[in-house]
Amino acid sequence: MRDFTLAILACLIAFCITPIIKKLAFKIKAVDIPKNPRKIHKKPIPLLGGLAIFIAFGLVLILKPYSLSINERGILIGALIIVIGGIIDDMRELKPWQKLLFQVIAALTLVFHGVYISYVTNPFMNFGAEMLNIGFISIPFTVIWVVGITNALNLIDGLDGLAAGIGFISSVTIYIVAVIADRGSATTLTAILAGSILGFLPYNFNPASIFMGDTGSQLLGFLLAAISMEGAVKSATAFAIAVPILAIGLPIYDTIFAMIRRKVNGKPMMQADRGHLHHRLLDFGFSQRQSVIIMYLISTCLGAVAILAMQISTRRAYFLLAMVILIIVIIAWKCGFFKKKD
Repeated sequence: MRDFTLAILACLIAFCITPIIKKLAFKIKAVDIPKNPRKIHKKPIPLLGGLAIFIAFGLVLILKPYSLSINERGILIGALIIVIGGIIDDMRELKPWQKLLFQVIAALTLVFHGVYISYVTNPFMNFGAEMLNIGFISIPFTVIWVVGITNALNLIDGLDGLAAGIGFISSVTIYIVAVIADRGSATTLTAILAGSILGFLPYNFNPASIFMGDTGSQLLGFLLAAISMEGAVKSATAFAIAVPILAIGLPIYDTIFAMIRRKVNGKPMMQADRGHLHHRLLDFGFSQRQSVIIMYLISTCLGAVAILAMQISTRRAYFLLAMVILIIVIIAWKCGFFKKKD
């Protein structure tokens, strides 16, 4: 009941503050003006919507009945670093290495505050301990995980309401996983995050009156990566890696396919193209709303599989993950996701 109350409060704050952020975005010229054919919208749209999500998330987290833990403090400080970088990027467009610098600093902030991947579940439990301590590679492993998920949400933010909706579905999924794993802090964090996104979504769904911008898409990726470590990965009852990969699956797979596609076609890894899933759906003749709803359904299915995976043995869970990945790869291959698409 407490988590539900915090989620409602975050939702109301985000809903009320978003119109103020819209005015601020226009004032400081943080506006997305369509200048190339990859842009779906045809008129200038204010950015910085992620700032409304951050303010709602941060305020409720700070004002909740009990004081911040060191882990929660690290997540909040890391999120602030991501938001600062995102605001600068929405105003003047940072270079890729500059974005990466903010992301790495935010990830190391998590590590400094005790939020990192130290154990992974052994899929071959008959041959050793159930949980494997990864030792000195925990820091680079954590940084790669955080940076990877942060960029995955950023790359999928291509249609009205898409990244926000996927972030909401992923938050709810990780909330349920955290409840099953009995991770109280993670349930609170995901409840607040889900509420913050839900309050912003009415302004962002098609036709959007404000975009989250890099401020928002990177923030959602960062928070989901951090909270999944705080929730599922640290739990002795959860199998690290598999559950988060399923819970935040759609952005992860879309990003991996983009990397493979660009490599196969000799394109720079950071060069944008029209080969993402949402672009393909539009090319198939679906409208923006239809494409977004289809991706919501896919994300929900992956979330359901993640929740199911928490109820079965570790070995079966890894087998389930492998089967899901295999099916997705086959579908992607048949639909031409690895072919050149400018």
